[in-house]
Order: sequence, then structure tokens, then C-alpha cells
Amino acid sequence: MKIARTIACGAATGLLPLLAGAAEIDGAALSRTWALPFAGLLLSIALVPLAAPGFWHRHFGKIAAAWALAFLLPFAAVAGAGAAAGVVLHALLAEYLPFIVLLTALFTVSGGIYLRGNLHGSAGLNTGLLAAGAVLASVMGTTGAAMLLLRPLIRANDNRRHQVHVVVFFIFIVCNAGGALTPLGDPPLFLGFLQGVGFFWPLVHLWPHTLLLVGSLLAIFHLLDRAYYRREGTLLRDPTPDTQRIGIDGARNFALLGAVVALVLMSGLWTRAPAFTVAGVPVSAASLLRDAGLVAVTLVSLAITPRTVHEANRFAWAPMAEVAKLFAGIFVTIAPVIAMLQAGAGGPFGADVAAVTRPDGQPDPALYFWATGLLSGFLDNAPTYLVFFHTAGGDVPALTTTLAPTLAAISAGAVFMGALTYIGNAPNLMVRAIAVDRGIPMPGFFGYMAWSCGVLLPLFLLVTFVFFRP
Repeated sequence: MKIARTIACGAATGLLPLLAGAAEIDGAALSRTWALPFAGLLLSIALVPLAAPGFWHRHFGKIAAAWALAFLLPFAAVAGAGAAAGVVLHALLAEYLPFIVLLTALFTVSGGIYLRGNLHGSAGLNTGLLAAGAVLASVMGTTGAAMLLLRPLIRANDNRRHQVHVVVFFIFIVCNAGGALTPLGDPPLFLGFLQGVGFFWPLVHLWPHTLLLVGSLLAIFHLLDRAYYRREGTLLRDPTPDTQRIGIDGARNFALLGAVVALVLMSGLWTRAPAFTVAGVPVSAASLLRDAGLVAVTLVSLAITPRTVHEANRFAWAPMAEVAKLFAGIFVTIAPVIAMLQAGAGGPFGADVAAVTRPDGQPDPALYFWATGLLSGFLDNAPTYLVFFHTAGGDVPALTTTLAPTLAAISAGAVFMGALTYIGNAPNLMVRAIAVDRGIPMPGFFGYMAWSCGVLLPLFLLVTFVFFRP
């Protein structure tokens, strides 16, 4: 309750008007105090699993709900119950449900595909799987590629004494950097596509950045994994014996993956779809058709996938449930943070927004890369992309031509730096949950950041020097 009183007092010093439909918050009228629940949720995700792992495993959903209420109850007291309900409905209908429906479809369909047989996790094989994942991430999304390849990769390395680095680099490459080349790869680029950025614009303008980053990561991983392999050897008994020929079970799910891609692409291309409002939240027919189709794909996958495939994959809903509960709290508590960022130079974070502009008034691509990226590492990278997209002017013809380096910096920052933390991109948390469920001792929040900062930050500096320096 202390944090609730603090937030209420901070907001009581100024007005709190709401924009159309009571779903959008006037960020310029807020104080930074309203960001405390979001910060508290992030700290909970970072610290509680380390301090009390058993408590976290049993109650992480309640913790996320408590922080959401720490924002909603004071907000309702200051702005009214209708305004608070508007924020929840907007987060639910416009953001959370489409997000979770897509993730669930990709999680289910990819979980219905089983690579049969026992691969052996040498440095060469592991590097090849990570490279394949980087390519697939831009075709079927980072979540789909991660769910398709993670289980075979873990199984291939289950006779290795050191496996943590394999999963960490998998998050770097497959869950993030590999999705930078198409709007289907990562949600920020899909939002840009909906704003009018061409479908192939990321491929044309980001392939050198992606090639440098992914190529460097693959080289570093290969050297590290080879060193581990030579030093550790393998276990005397392989938990996955060579009793089956290598093959694919559940291959019909590949067609369903194609349906997922088609549905997402349709929702972006059908720009003249009729729209209507639900409880004050605008909803397009294209979005409804996409989400209904994704639910149907999920149900069809569950119906046609043999139980033996799910058992072989050790398919379980726990990782998806963790992501769903945590991101429900994140989408609610992030609302005032995004509103304050969208207020631009006149908002509480005005100094931060002005910091990405050169003295001559032109946007600085290097600063946009780091500002977008660092916020994407701790906020959801999709709305962060939109904030800086509009901070840079939001003029698509200009951003895709004369200001192309700025849009490239925003896009690369949002996609690449989502790998900095577990919460930077949804597949990160999902992969960690699956790895832990398989017995891999994954590092906690700060332990993972030790890996990401040590490996990624020098490479991001290299990307800045090569592509974004004045």
C-alpha cells in the first residue's frame, strides 16, 4: 500500500486528463512516479527467483497481478474507475490478446514437430543449428523458430556437462538477432510494416547489420563451444541413446506454420478492412480474422498431433503460462511508461527524447540505436519501436529514404537489444522456462545480463562504429 499512496500523491499534484475513449493516457500530465509499478515488476522478475525460487514458482502470477493492481487502484482513485477500465481493456484487446494468441499458436504448432533421432552436440552441429535458427527466425518469427529448434538442440547436448552457454547464445541469435530481416521476424518490424514501411525494407537495409552481428555471434559461440567440448568431453551414458533413425514426426504442422505466416501477413496487407469499436477500443476485421484463424490453427494442431510427438517433445503448458501471466502484468504496468515516452520533449522523459537529436535538429542514428535498444531490453520492444518511430517524425517516405539510417537504427536497436535481458523479448522467457524444465541450470536475471553485457555490448559498439557513426 505504501507504493500506492506514493503514486496517488505524485499524481495528485497535477491533472490527469484522458484522451479519446479513456484508453489512452496523457503522458505529459504524469509524473515519473507512475512508472514505479512497472519498475517493481521488473525487479521482482529479476530478484525473487534468485532469493526465493520456490515461492516464485508457486506465486509469480500473483506477484504480477499485485504490481498491476499497484498501478490500477491508485489510477482509478485519481482518474476514475472508467479510465482504469479503459486502460485494461485497451491493453487486453489491442495488445495482450493478439500477442498471446500469436505466441500460443507458434508455441503449439512448433511443439507438434519432433526431430526424431539423436543428434550429437559438437561445436559444428550446434553452430549449424544456431545458423539455421537465425535464417528461420525471419521466416517464421523468433518464437516459432525458437520453439522448433530448442528441443532438438537441448536433446543433442544432454550428454554435455556445460549446456548453459548453448541456450544463452540461442537466445541471442534465434530469439532476437535472427528476426531482423522481415516484418514476420519480430513484432517491432511488423508494427513498422503496419505503419507503411515496405515488407522488404528491413531485408534491404538491415542485412549488413544482421550479417555482422549474427556472424560474429556464431564465430564467438563456435570457439567457446569447441573449447568447452574439448575440456569437458561427454558423459559416459548419453541420456538420449541412438535407437531411432533421424527423421521428422508431426510434419503436418509445417503446413500450419505456413497458415500462421499467411494470417499475420493478411492482417497487415488488408488495410481497408472494416473496423469497429469494442468498449471504446478500435478493432479491425482483419485483426479479428487473424486472431480467430490463429486460435483455429492452435486447435487443429492439438487435434492432429499424435500424443507420442508431444510426449517426445515433453510438451507442457507451463512455459506458455509463465509468459502469459508475466506479460499480462507487463502490458498493464507499462501503459503509463509508454504514455510518458510518447509525450516527447514535453513529457516527463523529455530530456531523454531530446538527447537523441543533434544540435542541428537532425536525428542522430547512433543515439537512436542505443536509446531504442536499451529501452527495448527492459520494456517491450514493440511499443518502444513505435515511440521512437514517431519521435523521429513518423513520416514514412522520409524515414525510408533520406532518414533511412535513423529508421535502420531504430529497427536494429529494437530487435538486437531485446536480447539484453530475459524480458526484452517474449521468446527469451519462454526458452529459459523450457531449459529450466529440462534441468539446465539457467542463470538468473543478473546472471544472464552478465552474459549479454559481456558478449553483446562490444558487438553493439562495433555495429555503431561501422553503420551509425556520424
